[in-house]
Amino acid sequence: MFQPAAMERYLCSCGVLIKEFKHFAESVTAKVKALAYRSAEAAKRPVEYLRDAKVSKEDYARQIALEDGIKQGLIVVFSAKEPCYSYSVRGDRVSKEIHLVIEPRMCTHFYHYLMHADFGLMHVRVQSWFPFTVEVCLNGREWLGRQMDRAGLGYEQADNCFIKLQDPVMTQALLDEQLHTDWPKVLDQLLCKVHPLHSEICAPLGQGYYWSAAQTEYATDVLFAQAKDLAALYPQFLHHAIRSFASPDVLRFLGRSRPGQCRGQMTSTLKRRPEGIRLRHSVNGNSLKMYDKEGQVLRVELTMNHPGQFKVYRCIESDPEQKLAWHRLRLGVADLWRRAQICQAANHRYLEALASVTGTTPLHQEALGVCRAIVLKGKRYRALNPWTAQDGAMLAAISRGEFTINGLRNRDLRSLLYHNKTSSKLLLRRQAAAITRRLALLRVHGILRKLSGTHRYQLTSRGRRILTALLAARNADVDQLTKMAA
Repeated sequence: MFQPAAMERYLCSCGVLIKEFKHFAESVTAKVKALAYRSAEAAKRPVEYLRDAKVSKEDYARQIALEDGIKQGLIVVFSAKEPCYSYSVRGDRVSKEIHLVIEPRMCTHFYHYLMHADFGLMHVRVQSWFPFTVEVCLNGREWLGRQMDRAGLGYEQADNCFIKLQDPVMTQALLDEQLHTDWPKVLDQLLCKVHPLHSEICAPLGQGYYWSAAQTEYATDVLFAQAKDLAALYPQFLHHAIRSFASPDVLRFLGRSRPGQCRGQMTSTLKRRPEGIRLRHSVNGNSLKMYDKEGQVLRVELTMNHPGQFKVYRCIESDPEQKLAWHRLRLGVADLWRRAQICQAANHRYLEALASVTGTTPLHQEALGVCRAIVLKGKRYRALNPWTAQDGAMLAAISRGEFTINGLRNRDLRSLLYHNKTSSKLLLRRQAAAITRRLALLRVHGILRKLSGTHRYQLTSRGRRILTALLAARNADVDQLTKMAA
């Protein structure tokens, strides 16, 4: 119904002329409103019109549920006039005809706040004018609380995070169960509850609602035993993320294997919010954020608004052979499982990059192993010196964000360390041999490891930690270090 031509065919099947659209739409809207009021009346719950757009509907609904002791079922129905995309009749001066156009306008929306048996506090928003858009908003942490209640697991919740868990392993297993939800079935049940007229409205087209995920947020929480531990580390995390994570690094966290080919703007913003200090990296409408919540939880969260920038391995519905290939991630709920995979991997890459900042080990201890020569199997390998131009350039090259996922090759380092292109085969062989010796040196020092069955190398956890420390020292400001020493 979001296509004007399809909407006009819909009116034709209903026996309604375009010029009669307004009267027809008003009659359907009156039925939708009447059923909303009737459902609230049957549940003996209030319907309240909200004039102030700044009122937090969720907080207000939670307050009503607490005051009235609502443990399950409908809490309240809020109605509010809000912007939407809907249909109007407009004339075409060229064709001298009238047509339906979809455009921004205002109409009444109904917010059905529920205390759901599985999802906890949630709401369903129903638009009261064609095309009768329905939005469902639920919170995975509210859902998890209900799961733990049923499993008999103890926990302590503060706002939207858990600060104490009786059994973290079992809790994680319960959270993973959410990924196996039959979303069309669950959402259709909610639709029937709050918008029973949908079947009558959809009947002329012979179609139902198509469920898509307009926005998803996937958070990874690291719970610290004591708030003072996170308080000591979080300023270092912020400093490291702001100073060290450039655009290629953020794109790599988001799974982009070739950051140089990406189009768009990447921005990083730092804000102090009531729940803590938030750092956000935004790329083309999607964002990766870091919070310190409730003093004890380090949260990394990926918000996805435009899934088309990511890929899913699937077949195309119209392909008779059903061949599997990498395609753009869809808005539809069928790809929610893949969204979770992408988000979890991005969050973990971000946390791994932060893990090199611990603030507990002096620099000389980290550097001691790589800044002295090593003898292995009778062969001597020289020490690394990050303050020389040669070794400094090599360490900076292998720490680049584009090598985080797929690793690096000999040819990758050649293109970064030897800027003058040459067609001489002899010189190319010499350069390749020099890079091979450097790779062997880095492997002996435990900075790189070879990926089995490939020509690629990847940073070890120890190597990433050491590189972070050495490069930070190499790029440190002398004036700042002098002030710190004083």
